[in-house]
Amino acid sequence: MVEEKNELNGDLRESHNLWIDISDPTDEDITNLENKFSLNKKALDRIRQKSKKPVVKETEHDSKFTILLDLKFNNLQNLESFPLYFFVGDKWLITIHSNKIDLVTKVKTILSDRKTILESSIDALYYSIISYIIEDYEQLLTAIELKVFDIEKDAQYRPSKRVLTYLDTLSRQVITLRRYFWDARNIINYHVTMEKDKDDIKYLQIVFNNINQLIEMIQSYQDTINSTRDLFSSSISLQINETMRVLTIFSAIVLPLSLLIGVLGLQGFDLNNLSTLPKYLGFLVIVMLAITVISLFVFWKKKWIFSYDKEFKTNPNDKK
Repeated sequence: MVEEKNELNGDLRESHNLWIDISDPTDEDITNLENKFSLNKKALDRIRQKSKKPVVKETEHDSKFTILLDLKFNNLQNLESFPLYFFVGDKWLITIHSNKIDLVTKVKTILSDRKTILESSIDALYYSIISYIIEDYEQLLTAIELKVFDIEKDAQYRPSKRVLTYLDTLSRQVITLRRYFWDARNIINYHVTMEKDKDDIKYLQIVFNNINQLIEMIQSYQDTINSTRDLFSSSISLQINETMRVLTIFSAIVLPLSLLIGVLGLQGFDLNNLSTLPKYLGFLVIVMLAITVISLFVFWKKKWIFSYDKEFKTNPNDKK
């Protein structure tokens, strides 16, 4: 059922349920396909230009041309998209893609799970490949979801410029994914609506509901990212408040003491000769100690110091 690109000689249109899979085709390969199957020239130009705009359209001789993206999430900064081109005729299917897409292995998996495809029309294989790609989208979202939760935790407990950069990058990735999912939904909706009378359309009817759920999930991730930004700002404000509180406590204690020491220093005295110390030095020391104790007491009453965070009880019957 699979023909390699070096086997394009002969009248392949007479074959039954023919699938031709080509990786990284040359201009000569594309020209051969055009001559053998009378493929649409504008569609072939899109392949030469490596277009990544998902689309489905009717072409000559009751055939269809479709572009769908295969997505890979390697890391936070790298979301790769590879176009997968379909030409679908009455009894033949042509797929063109980069060698980074192992479509043959995917089709083998599909045929092992759905052996009835071999006895169905070529549309069954075409619909199944689209379904398989949408299933990969779900795995992609799982990786995005885990990354969102990790960044949300860092934004709360370890806010930094790196976390803010991650949030910006992830937000752009989510927006891009949402656009890709919308385009994929339009393609699936076209088939479900325009080809609803075909027996093999059942392979796409469930996928249409799945892609709608993926769009809702990606929207919820976008909302989570926005709330994480707010959480990040709150965490930064809390850190600034903690810093200002420490500085305030330090200043409130040290500045009065520094003032008293400055006043005492105006009188001038020699520490080497204790008999020359002012008689009111003891009084000033007592005042300094009183200011320190009173300041610490006030800060303690306001729970600025010597305070602890109460643990919330998860069970009302728990005794602390």
